Amino acid sequence: MKPHAHTAYLLLGSNLGDRVVTLHRALLGLAEKGGRLVAVSGVYETAAWGQEAQPAFLNQAVQLSTDLTPEQLLAACQQVEADLGRERLELWGPRTLDVDILFYDDLVLQTEALTIPHPRLPERMFALVPLADIATTYVHPQLHKSVADLLADCPDKLPVEPWFGDM
Repeated sequence: MKPHAHTAYLLLGSNLGDRVVTLHRALLGLAEKGGRLVAVSGVYETAAWGQEAQPAFLNQAVQLSTDLTPEQLLAACQQVEADLGRERLELWGPRTLDVDILFYDDLVLQTEALTIPHPRLPERMFALVPLADIATTYVHPQLHKSVADLLADCPDKLPVEPWFGDM
């Protein structure tokens, strides 16, 4: 089996419906449409960020090995979201599934549709905690700080707790 050409780190989040089942199905969809799952973080329950008057999220980070371009990977992520009932109604609103591309190799990219690395990653504890499970030493290509350092410097104080519910 040939190795895939690129490494991407993704963040999954769900706060509507059966969140655990949604994350599990998202992993299956990403493996089918995006590439090979290399590493998967623990699941964390997190307060909603940006628009706090909504149910708590379950979040999980994924390392994916892929042959897709960043744009193709975004399309695959959005297809997995749609397959699992995602409706884009409001910015930072409740959703069955959200899949964000955090990193793609050491690429720095900004287009109308996609910014890599994810521009708000350093200020989001809910993304950094699960990412640190699988990529503690990965260095942000613009900030030149490891994920562990970004986590230590993160100004976000919203709670991020390990999820011990039914899987």
